[in-house]
This record gives sequence, structure tokens and C-alpha cells, in this order.
Amino acid sequence: MDIRTMTQTIAVIDGHPDRDQRHYCHALADAYAAGAQSAGHVVHRINIRELDLPFLRSREEWDSGQLSPIVRECQSKIGASSHVVIIYPLWLGSMPAMLKAFFEQVFRPGFAIQQTQRAGLAGLLKGKSARVVVTMGMPSWLYRWFFFAHSLRSLERNILRFSGFKKVRENLIGSVEASAQKRERWLKKMSELGQRAA
Repeated sequence: MDIRTMTQTIAVIDGHPDRDQRHYCHALADAYAAGAQSAGHVVHRINIRELDLPFLRSREEWDSGQLSPIVRECQSKIGASSHVVIIYPLWLGSMPAMLKAFFEQVFRPGFAIQQTQRAGLAGLLKGKSARVVVTMGMPSWLYRWFFFAHSLRSLERNILRFSGFKKVRENLIGSVEASAQKRERWLKKMSELGQRAA
């Protein structure tokens, strides 16, 4: 059986910190989730804008700080998912600070990584795949070729792959305010990707 036809559990992380529902990232997350659910997949939503997460301020907090119920719930949703979708706007060349704080709180030792005697740190989220969708005002080619998509590469290499994710795909949606037709095409594409759990 083709694995793409099997029911999967998917965590959809909407990384836009603004509660205003008019933001395009929210629409993209909704389109992906709706497409996935229409195909029978199980979807766990994580909306950064609804989370009350403090910033980590020390190595001690990172290593052994108390996990809040919100962090544990997010870890449970990601842990139960075979595929994780991360959608966020490009702000000052990177992800919004609230999304970075989310990764620092959730992808901590004991959940995403662990210390080993032989290899140093090892990823604990092996077997999972991810799709990262980044929206931006600039053309996507400019971000990719002139800025080398540096913040996206950091997320892929230093967080996801470091935690054990093997397959990470990406979509860069540039010039998001330039064309309503383009935005509609991407919403349709997100729905189709959700249906395939891709």
C-alpha cells in the first residue's frame, strides 16, 4: 500500500503571533488542516498566537526547567504526529520571536534531544517528516538566492534535523500582497498537500 494513502496524524503549527484572523498564514494553516481532515487524516493544531510561553533565560531552564502544561500539551501533539507542518511569516529575515520561543520551550532535552555517551546529542524525533511554509513580502527568489534562505536553513538543520527529522520539505511564498490570484493558488495547493499529508 502507498504510504500516502494511509491515514496519518499531522501537527499543524501556525507560527503567526497575531490573533487577527485576516493574516494569510492563518488561512494557509486552515487550508492545509481542512484538506488533511477531508482525506481522513488526524490533525493537531498548534496556534502560536494562543500560547502563553515565556522566554527561556538560562542554560539551567533549558536543561531542567519546569515544563508548563502548555509545553507538555504541544510536545504531546508533536510526539503523536508522523508529519509536522510549520507555517510562519518572515520577520526581519527570520521567524517571529514567539515562534522561536516555542521551539526553545518545546524542543528541549528529554523530548527532542538527549545526551549520549558516544555521540553527544542524539535526536529523539526520528521517523517524522516536516513541511515548512514561509510567507514574505519580498520575492521568494531574492530570499533564497541573495539571502541564502539563512533562517529557514537554520530551522531545518539546527532544530528539525538535529531533533531527528529526516525528510523536510519547504515552500517559500514571496510577494504575498502582490496578487490575490496567487494567494488563492497557494491556498488550493496547501489543501492538496494536506490531503496527501505531504
